[in-house]
Amino acid sequence: MDTRTLGTQGLTVSALGLGCMGMSEFYGAADDEESLATIHRALELGITFLDTADMYGPFKNERLLGGALKGRRDRVVLATKFGIVRTSDPAVRGVNGRPEYVQQSCDGSLKRLGVDHIDLYYQHRVDPTVPIEDTIGAMADLVRAGKVRFLGMSEAGPQTIRRAHAVHPISALQTEYSLWTRDPEDGIVPVVRELGIGFVAYSPLGRGFLTGRITRYEDLALNDFRRYSPRFQGENFQKNLDLVVRVEAIAKAKGVTAGQLALAWVAAQGRDVVPIPGTTRRAHLEENIAALAVELTPQDLADLAAAMPKGAASGLRYPEAGMRAVNL
Repeated sequence: MDTRTLGTQGLTVSALGLGCMGMSEFYGAADDEESLATIHRALELGITFLDTADMYGPFKNERLLGGALKGRRDRVVLATKFGIVRTSDPAVRGVNGRPEYVQQSCDGSLKRLGVDHIDLYYQHRVDPTVPIEDTIGAMADLVRAGKVRFLGMSEAGPQTIRRAHAVHPISALQTEYSLWTRDPEDGIVPVVRELGIGFVAYSPLGRGFLTGRITRYEDLALNDFRRYSPRFQGENFQKNLDLVVRVEAIAKAKGVTAGQLALAWVAAQGRDVVPIPGTTRRAHLEENIAALAVELTPQDLADLAAAMPKGAASGLRYPEAGMRAVNL
């Protein structure tokens, strides 16, 4: 497995990470046994970078990952996040970036994960009511206390990233990035590259849509959150499916799957970019890892740009309420 460096503080991870969110929630029924087998298979194949968050479940995903890593902690770069607050109503979310909450959240994650330190600790969403300097300052205290090794941010805007980095070095910025979500290229990517911050791409397969396996809205489980994503609804669904068909044609000519082609495209965007596709099955994991061997020629890149131009996806990537919490 190739490795890549995130930031300039010494954080080295596998060139492909594993997003663990779907193992506990959001994408339909979960299978803990298969999820554990998938995590263990990922480690066998050289993936060292595992990503979770306290709000996945909530809390269930960290416990699952903690159990999977017993006896294997030294083989993993462990990333988790804080800041999104869940309630008993799954539709209600809050954001909390207060310094005391940072400390409380970290201690909770350490306990659930069963570890004495977190390798990469992200602020999951920026709290607009708390100066970013206060939140990052509290996170920096965690580094000084030995509870956290490196700091990250998720879905933060360019100016917030600059302010945060001035308080304590940020090693990684995590944001959705894929063939159909290229918004970060306009402001975020230039800033993180200027500051020497690594880029972690979540949902590099467009929440599974770019694999070509989702062909009907009705196939999504009733508890699958993609049912509420504008890109999966109404006319947007068919328009986006038409784009995927174009990607599938290019993939077929190249002898790879549409998902592998889409993932290879993200990995090809720079050595400072690390995609973290999520999966709950070993077969899909192995397919994703094989994408690292896919070499894209200038003609391949040109064909993909023509098939799925920047901004071609129909619909917002989150419902309007969710979009108000990103790029702050």
